[in-house]
Amino acid sequence: MNSERKHHWEKVYETKSPSEVSWTQEKPVTSLDFILSFDLPKSAPIIDVGGGDSLLVDNLLNLGYTDITVLDISGKALERAKKRLGKLAEKVDWIESDISQFNPTRSYSIWHDRAAFHFLTSPQEIRAYSLLVENYVAVGLTIGTFSEKGPLKCSGLEIAQYNEKSLTEIFQPKFLLNKTQTVFHTTPFDTQQHFLFCGFTRNSN
Repeated sequence: MNSERKHHWEKVYETKSPSEVSWTQEKPVTSLDFILSFDLPKSAPIIDVGGGDSLLVDNLLNLGYTDITVLDISGKALERAKKRLGKLAEKVDWIESDISQFNPTRSYSIWHDRAAFHFLTSPQEIRAYSLLVENYVAVGLTIGTFSEKGPLKCSGLEIAQYNEKSLTEIFQPKFLLNKTQTVFHTTPFDTQQHFLFCGFTRNSN
């Protein structure tokens, strides 16, 4: 595990409330729309990569999804989410791991990632991520990253910006682009960040 990266995110979640970090959303509407667009049964396994203490898991549980995994490098982030959910947290599989070193023990129908992938800036980590998707995603992939109009840094860390073409090239030919959307995310401190969301389906050929 990248110890510096883990230390950074543990400190963030230890010292900052949801209203003090830029990625907080009251309702992750775009993520939900993309997940629902795959039109899968509520029993389909879904993983939220870099989910932290996002409210996506709450919304998925409320919609009746029964097989949800949340992965994050920060144990403190996951503990905050578990505390918020209370008894409902028992219905979720929580994994504390650096995504670049994640070793799945199962496959997932849907892989969702909002604002984690763009923190991987080395070719080796990006390739490791794409191999995870190729080997462990059965149906669909949703990635939300900073676009070329987005910030160059987040939480003090360098990020990689993407456009539709550059993001698609990473996951081709195993996955085919089927949906894109650009979104201005308003942060809790009333600034705006430009995101690109891309939805991909597994190539059956």
